[in-house]
Amino acid sequence: MRLVFCGTPQFAVPSLKHLLTQPEFEILAVYTQPDRPRGRGQDVSFSPIKEVALTAGIPVMQPEKIRAPEVESHLWNQNLDAIVIIAYGQIIPKPLLPIPRLGWINLHASLLPKYRGAAPIHWAIANGETLTGNTTMRIDAGMDTGELLLQEETPIGRDETSPELAARLAQSGAALMNETLRRLEKGDLPGRPQDDSRASLAPMLKREDGRIEWSRTAQSIYNRMRGFAPWPGAYTEFRGQTCHLWGKPVAGQKAEAAPGTLIPGKDSLRVVCGEGSLLEILSVKQEGRKQISAGEFLRGTRVQHGEHFGKR
Repeated sequence: MRLVFCGTPQFAVPSLKHLLTQPEFEILAVYTQPDRPRGRGQDVSFSPIKEVALTAGIPVMQPEKIRAPEVESHLWNQNLDAIVIIAYGQIIPKPLLPIPRLGWINLHASLLPKYRGAAPIHWAIANGETLTGNTTMRIDAGMDTGELLLQEETPIGRDETSPELAARLAQSGAALMNETLRRLEKGDLPGRPQDDSRASLAPMLKREDGRIEWSRTAQSIYNRMRGFAPWPGAYTEFRGQTCHLWGKPVAGQKAEAAPGTLIPGKDSLRVVCGEGSLLEILSVKQEGRKQISAGEFLRGTRVQHGEHFGKR
């Protein structure tokens, strides 16, 4: 099968590496996002997919806009069977969809139609889901609305974070993409339409999503801590400064106090959340400082009973 691979982040790497080991597939080019400044030093670095492609000796294309006429011309000239697209980072315009014989085949990290959008892993965890998975689909002009091909379920661990779940789904998704392409070539994988009435959205994360609402239950806050790791994280205000927090719900205990109320112990710090539930704080990172344990935070700030997290 003659393929082009479109992808950018680490999530797409296992699929590209896996396809490169299969003699039945010939990857003629890799499309990835242009090199961008990253990190505190704003050094220009390659995407994870570009690193793999260069190591494998595959031509790398990095158009600012995939809708550019020269891109369309290049793709038509490749006589493609399929284009694999995984977290590429650009919407594919309708005129490009008919180019590959079998279509543009996408790996999406949710059980579509649930969690259409840019951050399905993060929102599934943040919303307290216990089951997720991967879906392969043939994309159309909509946002993750194309016909479904294969799906594979996996449970979400009770303490699993977004990076941990993403790593698992990336690995299992590679085999799912392999199977999808092989069955499409054989002609024994008919697509099926999505049920739009069951759709939910997973929009790109914003910094504001990480602000803790202490009126939520401790379990809900913990879910959002796990889901929004590493960015935007979960943060609140304390004495006029922003603090990023990590913690865990306290099972079987409640307190009668306003949400956000701090309950300091000798070496422990608990916060009252919605419905009187309690969150045990494990670490704190104040503005401009390193991350420290709850005990270090207590000793350094001398938290008083009745103080609050959050704006009052």
